[in-house]
Formats: sequence, structure tokens, C-alpha cells
Amino acid sequence: MGDIRLGIALTGRHLAGVLVACALTAVLAAPAAALDNGLAQTPPMGWNSWYRFRCQVNERIVRETANVMIRSGMRAAGYRYVNLDDCWMARSRRRGALRPDPAKFPHGIRALAAYVHSRGLKLGIYAAAGRATCMHYPGSRRHLYTDAHTFAAWRVDYVKLDGCFTTRHERGPVGYGVMQAAIRSTGRPMVLSISAWGLGTPWLWAAGVGHLWRTTPDIRARWSSVMRVVDHNAALARYARPGAWNDPDMLQVGNRGLTANEARSMFSLWSMMAAPLIASTDVRTMSATTRRILTNREVIAVDQDRGGVQGFPTYNSATQQVWIRPLSNGDRALLLLNRSAARATVGADARQLGLRPSGGYVVRDLWGRRTTTTPGPITASLPRHGIAMFRVRSG
Repeated sequence: MGDIRLGIALTGRHLAGVLVACALTAVLAAPAAALDNGLAQTPPMGWNSWYRFRCQVNERIVRETANVMIRSGMRAAGYRYVNLDDCWMARSRRRGALRPDPAKFPHGIRALAAYVHSRGLKLGIYAAAGRATCMHYPGSRRHLYTDAHTFAAWRVDYVKLDGCFTTRHERGPVGYGVMQAAIRSTGRPMVLSISAWGLGTPWLWAAGVGHLWRTTPDIRARWSSVMRVVDHNAALARYARPGAWNDPDMLQVGNRGLTANEARSMFSLWSMMAAPLIASTDVRTMSATTRRILTNREVIAVDQDRGGVQGFPTYNSATQQVWIRPLSNGDRALLLLNRSAARATVGADARQLGLRPSGGYVVRDLWGRRTTTTPGPITASLPRHGIAMFRVRSG
């Protein structure tokens, strides 16, 4: 991650445009309306099958993943949901109800949920609001109530409702509102993840019908894709709050296409954005580096902060960013990002973070795992596409 150097004066270029007080006011003025059912009070954490397994997902993979989530320390770090994505179902309904592919899930979803629950985890499932799923399996059009009750009978805990092959109304507040009403009618608490890729500006309405909503098209395991998603999601900070989260898509940490530095940067940025931390890689074969990234509890603590305020960039250029996130105990999370392809020094000043004025500040490096003090300036020499992330408080 590079050497961290505290106590070096920040240049005027880095300070230009940093209006923290105004930015804090905008973020804290987020809309108040949200589902009041006690679910997803912090961003959901878990695993999803899609980006690594796509239509090869099966019962064995899911069971083994649940076991590895325990052995690797993921469950202890806060990961709870084991989520099926597209392709889990048979190609046709039976008497109007969805059913699992018998070759992929020979023991059925109810038995799989029981196994996952026995491991201290929760099961998530996938459906699509339109005539078909994205991979052309049966959609939930005119079957939302039936499907919600089927999922409840299977003891499912989390529903991702996709937007493929939908009308504008089906992927809007009306369509997703029907699914939320259907879930309520079952009496079983289930998180509802709205996956309409940002179409129809879900951040304006989705908090009333779901717990998280996709803000962008699908992400790719490429740095350019990560940056495009971050730039779009960053502008939506005021819409996030407990029980209602902007979802910039699943983590690509551990997938081919991102370097270790880029994966660490992605994980840190998602935590600054109070984003759901849903890993979509093969955790059964993940490297030690991937495991360390996914289980960094100090970074996860920022993501899971009960205040629910999404972080935001206070300095932004083509090559560098400075991000701040207010935390519920009064601390500030600070992230320095080098977006360029060459090593660069990026800095900020603790006196500009909205903290209580002090003669010195305590700075905890969340990746270097060390604590130092500074009269104000905080700088880091960062590799290409690298970050430094800190937790800062008045001394």
C-alpha cells in the first residue's frame, strides 16, 4: 500500500474546494422515508454466486461456500447471507410455483436453507420481476405473491428481484411495491434487494419498498468499471441511511481482472460508501490476500457504522480523491485514493474533517494496523490505483 507519512503539510491544490461543513449538511439531509421493519439496519454482508459461477451454481457449491465462510473467518467478520443468483430454478413452473433445478439442487431449497441456517448463516434467493430472468428462466410476472410465499415456505431470508424483461412499471415503485406487499403478507422477514441497475432513479423511491437498490449497470472486474460505478454512486450519498442503501453492485474482490491493490481499493471504497458487502468470488479457493481483504474488521466496522451516513469525496480530480465519512461516535473515516497509473502522494488535513478542534489528532491506519498522531496533515505515498484508509479523532 505504500509508506504512510504523517505530519507533512498539505498543498493548497489538495485543499481547494474542500467544503466539508457544506457537504456534511447535504449528506445529513437525506430523505427520511424508509421501510420500518428492522431489517438491514447496516448494509447487508454476504456472498453471491453470480460473478464467479453464473449458471454453474449448484447445491454442493453453496454448501461448501457456507462452510468456508465459517473456516475463513468471514462469518465472524460479519458476513451472513449466502445468496443464490440466476439459474437456480427449473425451466418451468409446477402448478404455478417456482421449483429448483433437480439436477443442481436435488434436495431442494428448503433443505439448503436448513443447512445454511445450521451454520449460523442466512439464505438468499433470486427472482426477476418480468416475464423471464436475465438468463431466460421463469420470471415472476403475475406470480409475485405466489413466489414470495414459496420463498417464505422455504425459509428464505433475502430476495434479490431483478429487472430483466420488465416493463417500466414492473421495475418501478409499483412493481417492486407489489413484491414488498407480498413479502409482508407471508409474515416472514425477508430483505428485498432491488436490482434495476439505476433505471428509473430508484434512489428517489426504493427506500419505501426495499432495503437496497442497485444504482448502476453490472460491474466488471476491471479498474475502469470500478471507477465508473464509484463516480456515479458517490453522487447519491444523501439517499443512504439505516434500512435503505445505495447498492453499487457486488464485490469483485478475488476475481481475475483486479490487482491486489485494486481489490483493496474497491473494498475500502465500498466501505466508505456504506455499500452492501456481497462477495461474488469462489471463497473456497480464495488466496490469503483475498481473505485478508474481505475480513479486515476495521474497514468492515466503517461500512457497518450504525450512523448509516454514506461517505463522499471532498476533493476530486482526474487522478486523486479524498473521501470523508462521518461515523456515529464522532470519528471520521478518511480515504485517500490514487486513481492514476503511477505512484502518487495524496493528502488531507485532519483540521478540515469537521472534528472538534484540537492541538493534535489520533490517526488509525486501517490497513497498516498502526496508530499515530498528527497536528493536522495526513499524507500517503500510494501505488497505482491504491488507497490509504484511516479512522481519525480529535486527540
